[in-house]
Amino acid sequence: MLDFLFFLFSAGAVLGGLLVVTRRNPMTSVIFLVLVFFCLSGIFLLLDAEFIAALNVILYAGAIMVLFLFVIMLLNLGEAAWSDIRGPLGQLVAGSLALAFLAVGTRYLFARGAPLLDGRTGRSAARAAAEARGAVGAVAEPLFQSYVVAFEVTGLLLLVAMIGTIVLARRRAP
Repeated sequence: MLDFLFFLFSAGAVLGGLLVVTRRNPMTSVIFLVLVFFCLSGIFLLLDAEFIAALNVILYAGAIMVLFLFVIMLLNLGEAAWSDIRGPLGQLVAGSLALAFLAVGTRYLFARGAPLLDGRTGRSAARAAAEARGAVGAVAEPLFQSYVVAFEVTGLLLLVAMIGTIVLARRRAP
C-alpha cells in the first residue's frame, strides 16, 4: 500500500510540475504548483516526516503561494497571449530535454533497486533524532547551528526579490 501511495504522490507531483511549466496562464500555473506541494507533503508523510510535511503545507502551499498570487496580480499577468516555447525548434529542444530527464530518472530508479522506496535507514535515524530532541529540535538544531548562514542568505535573497518585484511593478508617475 505504501508503494502505491508513493507512486501516486510521485505521479501527481510530476504531472503537476509538467502542468506548471506548460500552462500559459500564470494563475493556473500557481494552482498546479499548490498541487505539487500537497503531493510532496504526502511523500513526506509516507517517510514519517510529519513536521516537514506540515511545514511544507503551511509555508509553501500557504504563505509562499499567496505571495506568488500577490505578485502575479501586482504585475497584472492575468492573460498571456504568447507561448513560452516558440516554434518547432523550441518544442524539439524542450521535448528532447524532457526525454533525457525521464531516461536518466528511470535508469537511476531501476539501476539502484529503488532506494527511495526502502527508507528504513533514514526512518530509523530520523526517528532516533526526534526521540532524542523532539521533532522540532531535530530540525531546528542543525538549521540554526550548521546551516545558519545559508538560512540567512536565503532570507536575504527573498527580501531582495520582493523589493525588486515591487520596484519593477511600480507605475511611473507622469
